[in-house]
Amino acid sequence: MQTSSKILAGASGWTHPHWDDAVYPSPRRRGFHRLEYLSRFLDAIEIDATFHRPLRPEVAWLWLGKVERNPRFQFTALLGSRFTYGRDLDPAAVAAFKEGLRPLHKAGRLGCVVMQFPWSFRFTVENREFLITLRRTFHEFPLVAEMPHDSWLREEALGTMIDYHLGFVNADQPSHTRAMPPTAYLTSPVGYVRMHGRNPLYWREEFENPDSRKHRSSYLYGADEFDEWKPRFERVSAFSTATFVVFTNDARGASVVNALELKRLEGGASFEAPSRLVQLYPGHLSAYRADAPVQAALFATAEQTAPVLDAVA
Repeated sequence: MQTSSKILAGASGWTHPHWDDAVYPSPRRRGFHRLEYLSRFLDAIEIDATFHRPLRPEVAWLWLGKVERNPRFQFTALLGSRFTYGRDLDPAAVAAFKEGLRPLHKAGRLGCVVMQFPWSFRFTVENREFLITLRRTFHEFPLVAEMPHDSWLREEALGTMIDYHLGFVNADQPSHTRAMPPTAYLTSPVGYVRMHGRNPLYWREEFENPDSRKHRSSYLYGADEFDEWKPRFERVSAFSTATFVVFTNDARGASVVNALELKRLEGGASFEAPSRLVQLYPGHLSAYRADAPVQAALFATAEQTAPVLDAVA
């Protein structure tokens, strides 16, 4: 499988507590920084923390220094939930959100801002107008929108996104009533794909506890699923300036594993991976060399306990 080099493969977030035992080395040298380490292997990271609170500008400047060794590296960021879920466009909150991302944007390191909506956000006249209002409110940034409900596949809905230069987030997710099916749409110069996994408990947590990630993030993509998505990746990236493929299945570092696999499959030059992940996923990362010596595993690897990732626990 060979896809466009315009594809930037990445993961959502990098501060997940469980990654200390799955992604990052232990013990860690003095001055170790998780973002700096991960940017050696991936070309994109979706900032998930901005969904809950605005970024501080000084933190953004710090992050820019940590990724400077990777010239391809790009951040994307989730728009705050108070704007999308809460529909609260308080001017002070809007200004604080913009101020936090401005250093990344000015440095050319912000690929886009992701507007993540709930399944209940269906295509209606009211919601269409609110989407346009969001576009105008955050006009400084490239915006893409993730719509879990399939009503946004209507011609009028797609036309609105094209007219207002809003990118369409193509998502892989478990099937559900009126859930957005797999797509390959490009409605703005920026292509975006979010790979959520196919754990059937995903929707229970969407409806009952949107902040829960226990089952929503528990999945590991395999070769068959990459083959299934290959034509979609190619279709989106063919006419985009850049296409982001972001994996949100962070349990046991699976999102990083799958992003590394995609990077290799689309012709990435570096076949180095975090040594801990090479140890945990020897099958998936067999083509990668570890960035540090790997000790023989004393216990079962994550692949040997893969049913936890692939099926309902």
